[in-house]
Amino acid sequence: MAALAPLLRSYDQVILDLDGCVWLGDDAIEGSVDAIAALRTAGKRIAFATNNGWHAGEDHVAKLWGIGVQASLADVVTVGGAMQHLLAEMSPGASAFVIGTQAMRDHVADAGLKVMNGTDLASRANVVVISGTDDVHYDDLREATLAVDRGAAFLATGRDPTLPMPDGHWPGTGALLAAVETATGRTAEIVGKPSARLFETALDRLGDGRTLVVGDRLDADIAAADAAGLDGALVLTGGDTRDPPPDGPQPVKVAADLSELVGGA
Repeated sequence: MAALAPLLRSYDQVILDLDGCVWLGDDAIEGSVDAIAALRTAGKRIAFATNNGWHAGEDHVAKLWGIGVQASLADVVTVGGAMQHLLAEMSPGASAFVIGTQAMRDHVADAGLKVMNGTDLASRANVVVISGTDDVHYDDLREATLAVDRGAAFLATGRDPTLPMPDGHWPGTGALLAAVETATGRTAEIVGKPSARLFETALDRLGDGRTLVVGDRLDADIAAADAAGLDGALVLTGGDTRDPPPDGPQPVKVAADLSELVGGA
């Protein structure tokens, strides 16, 4: 790849989204691995921040290595880790019902909560956590709704309505969350993007410096960058394939993909 684009040369460090920015499904987006290599060759510090709560941080690291990007666990900031940290502070010893994968249930348990999934007391949990999963049943939505109606704390990893995949958009966390919010009339607290929490954690790891956030969703990545007081750039390889509306947070650049953003004019 040629020298960095002038825009990228003006930043010290970059926070990259993963799904729809670096990869789609199991495959790297064309040019993304070379773009990351170019950033590193130019001395830019990089962190990866993801709303994907389907997998543990170790899984994301293994996937990065699998596509040719060297990374450590310290380089990856996950919404699962953020959820675990928040729950450990707010609800030690509480009970929880989780709509999500085993990775998310493990995060909740590691925060010190008793996971009530599969028990007769699931609908009486003190906390309801909703994250992305491809294994959800009506019974899960029912138990979550009953618990929220009874006053449980109500948390979700994000509102992304879709998950970008090679064959199109799959239902995301926001699609599952909408069912429970509609049934209960309550609004969940969002732990991942568009909250600034993930990016604040990434900044703690990266250190001081002018920072650019790169993502594929205006309503998650660019909105979270705005909430954190950071510049954001949009790539059109995942959630959004349109120019931003004038009434929302504005990216400093819109590019076809990460390769064009990093190496383009």
